[in-house]
Amino acid sequence: MTVLDSIILGVVEGLTEFLPISSTGHLILVGELLNLPATEFLKSFMIAVQLGAILAVVLLYWKKFLDIEVLKRLAVGFIPTGIIGFTLYQLIKEYLIGNTGIVLISLFVGGIALIAFELFHKESKDGHEEIRSLPYPTVALVGLFQSVAMIPGVSRSAATIVGGLLLGMRRTTIVEFSFLLAVPTMLAATGYDLLKSADAFPADGYGLLLIGFITSLLVALLSMRLLIAFVKKHTFIPFGIYRIVLAVLFFLFVFI
Repeated sequence: MTVLDSIILGVVEGLTEFLPISSTGHLILVGELLNLPATEFLKSFMIAVQLGAILAVVLLYWKKFLDIEVLKRLAVGFIPTGIIGFTLYQLIKEYLIGNTGIVLISLFVGGIALIAFELFHKESKDGHEEIRSLPYPTVALVGLFQSVAMIPGVSRSAATIVGGLLLGMRRTTIVEFSFLLAVPTMLAATGYDLLKSADAFPADGYGLLLIGFITSLLVALLSMRLLIAFVKKHTFIPFGIYRIVLAVLFFLFVFI
């Protein structure tokens, strides 16, 4: 991996993290286009670089992280993902991260699912509006939905937002909670992966990771307000169509 590769992946991460199109899936596809070998370092890079974009959430919503009621709900929401991620870490790292075929299937099927969901779902008018008052069982179930996004191409934001809507939450509330929940999730995922895989990093690995981290943070800071506002006010149908088209085109012109 070169410095330019690191910057490109950082830009991709910063632009896609907050949209229901799977940032990890896009990182894997772009890595394929850049002809990057699926080394242990690249897999770790694709996990850790997401933390840069997630830091933008902390800078934007820092007041929320001072509210003990919000923090308690983030802790409960993280538990399902934490348990499943810790248990299946080796399987996910070895067989899923970097698997282009899995990404394309997930993008295609997920696109159909998003379109179908938006066509038939009716948002509850009396759904929960305040994160600090969300019932703990609801928060735990949202965390369970989030864990599905361990499959590359599923999209963490899509899984949590759709899950929250199915559970009766308002779109604006679950969008915000989804982004907040990403903070403990990616902190834990990055920390655990670095602990397990740091020995496999090349000599310039941490430098490349820092470049990707900073790039994704800066891009996310510039784009996330617009992206969050769009997701809050629009349906997922355009993203569903995009996922399907991307999967088909990539399969036809690149993967085969």
